[in-house]
Amino acid sequence: MVLFVASTGVSAAQVTNSGAPTTNAAIPVSAAARSSSPGDRNLDSSIRLGHGDLVEVNVYNVPELNTRTRVNDTGDLDMPLVNQVHVEGLTVDEAERVIEQRLDHGGFVRNPHVQLFVSEYTSDGTSVLGEVAKPGVYPVLGEQRLFNLLSAAGGLSPAAGTSITVTHKAEPDKPIVVAISRNLEDHPDSNIPIYPGDTVMVRRADVIYVVGDVNRPSGFLMDNGGKLSVLQAIALAGGTTSTAKLSGARIIRKSPQGVSEIPVSLKKMLEAKIGDVPLQANDVLFVPASARKIIGGRTAEAALQMATAVSIVTLHP
Repeated sequence: MVLFVASTGVSAAQVTNSGAPTTNAAIPVSAAARSSSPGDRNLDSSIRLGHGDLVEVNVYNVPELNTRTRVNDTGDLDMPLVNQVHVEGLTVDEAERVIEQRLDHGGFVRNPHVQLFVSEYTSDGTSVLGEVAKPGVYPVLGEQRLFNLLSAAGGLSPAAGTSITVTHKAEPDKPIVVAISRNLEDHPDSNIPIYPGDTVMVRRADVIYVVGDVNRPSGFLMDNGGKLSVLQAIALAGGTTSTAKLSGARIIRKSPQGVSEIPVSLKKMLEAKIGDVPLQANDVLFVPASARKIIGGRTAEAALQMATAVSIVTLHP
């Protein structure tokens, strides 16, 4: 049985004697007018639909035909009444006209007006992954650059590191690593062009941990150029407590060969008798209590267990 929609695309008050909509009719905004909206993927009329795009199709004055669907693997949209409509390779304007013709020629809606929006554009989009506020696939309209794409993704997350890897679709075996910071103006050369199909990966900052007899045991992101020293870490942890054993501090460091301990004399560092010591990613700086006797073989194990329970704190230069 075939369903016939009796409603026309416009009301009688909106139709002249020639059957065309009047100039003051409440017709959906044209594609040309939509192109003035910032951020709309319809900005570039040359952008074409492809596999995976999520679209919303609205038929004016016939809400029962409105649908939200993806372009399937064969390049079709599944539409009520007209079934599959091939839209792959079409612009938004062209897809609207094709759907209107199918509705009109099939006798379902007289003089229909179709409006199509792309809710999620994946066919020619760029993937933004890692430490951004809103990871996902974003359309690349016209000439696009890295900083614009990061802005569309909500900016860097608090855990973002100091580098971004960009892999161009045309050269998947030649990823590009660029420097980045929260003040994008510090690295203008990093604002490289981005093309459809590229992948942008924002690296997570390295972490070090400070545990034991300090005022704020925490994990700290090495956001300040990826560098952090023992005294800087102690300062970020609020300093040591009055019961800390300054001469007994240890850096617990994991490596492929296992876990090692590096003795650190905070007392001599604070007295400027020895130099500060740089930390590496995932180091654990353990400050014991003077009244506590630590069994030599369990020092590293105890410090690592404590490190798993601390919070992570973001550092901003």
